[in-house]
Amino acid sequence: MIKLPAGKTRWIVIAVLLTLALAALAAFTLRAPRAEALLMQPGPLVRTLQFSARVATLSRVDVGSTLTGRVAQVLVREGAQVRADEVLIRLETDELNAALSQAVAAERQADATLQAAQATLKRGQQLVAQGFYSAAQLDEAQRAVDVAVAQRGSARAAVAASRARLTQAVLVAPADARVLSRQVEPGQIVQPGKALLSLALTGPTQLVAQVDERFLDQLQTGQQAAVVADAFAGQRFAAKILSIAPVVDAQRGAIEVKFTLLQEPPAFLREDMTLSVEVETGRREQALALPLAALRQAQGDTASVLVAVDGVAQERRLRLGLRTLAAVEVLDGLRAGDAVLTSTALKAGQRVSVSPVAWQPAAASPSAQRADGAGSAGSALSNAMGR
Repeated sequence: MIKLPAGKTRWIVIAVLLTLALAALAAFTLRAPRAEALLMQPGPLVRTLQFSARVATLSRVDVGSTLTGRVAQVLVREGAQVRADEVLIRLETDELNAALSQAVAAERQADATLQAAQATLKRGQQLVAQGFYSAAQLDEAQRAVDVAVAQRGSARAAVAASRARLTQAVLVAPADARVLSRQVEPGQIVQPGKALLSLALTGPTQLVAQVDERFLDQLQTGQQAAVVADAFAGQRFAAKILSIAPVVDAQRGAIEVKFTLLQEPPAFLREDMTLSVEVETGRREQALALPLAALRQAQGDTASVLVAVDGVAQERRLRLGLRTLAAVEVLDGLRAGDAVLTSTALKAGQRVSVSPVAWQPAAASPSAQRADGAGSAGSALSNAMGR
């Protein structure tokens, strides 16, 4: 316990202690609050879009019969690669062969009838010259030749038709292709118009995606993309935007985007397989970037922030550039080394005690935007890319 001196000295000591207490209270009251501040440093900023796509070939063909008949052989299986003109299906041809034989016989008979008519006409012409044959008889012989010629033409057409039907009984591949599906078995009765095999014609493999029209301004032909399938997350491959449809699907509010592969298609790709695609739509190698949460009064490409200058919060107006889901590029208004205050409770002119925090866009949440409305279709891509 402190003993104060007696008399006048004691009052002096009390006054000094009271002054010190008041000074300490004033210093505590006026002490600037501590606030976290992001130290601006240039670094890479990348914006990407994620959406689902499906595998598609340039053309798909359904193979069917033009005849009604019974299937004798089916020579291909689903998934098989076939060459142009390779036999796929054979129909039974007993009746067709019999019809061809009958047509050939009719053609021979027509040939013989024509030869006989022509011989009769020749003799008639000689007899007319000698005066033993009338002109009317010669005209009749000529008509007989004309009829025989027509009959021979009809017989030959029947032979050609019978041979064509025999050819149609053998179904061949129209081009190099892969068999996608098979809907026929030997012994089955088939009729015209029914698809028996579905083929994907060999050609460049493409990816087709439906992208929300809101992101159209971010897409351009030639942009690079990373692609991955959920079932093969460790086998990423590259593609680029080949084309962007000139019209928007009004019902879905989406636009069709096609991709071409930059390498040989992986062996696991299947027609209509669903893939996750991530397109890089913007990149800055050395950008001053801020988290979106630090912005104030953001409108279009402008916003404001509070910057600590000599212990005082000052407002700065910014001009903004590239945006991601987590960050935005600052084009004007800040320099490297500036301390941007993140607290929303602070006001311009307020004294602050800065607690610096280093920040880069990569430390924020992933910047990939879903552009197809799917919530988790891109999980394999994010995992594969180590996001």
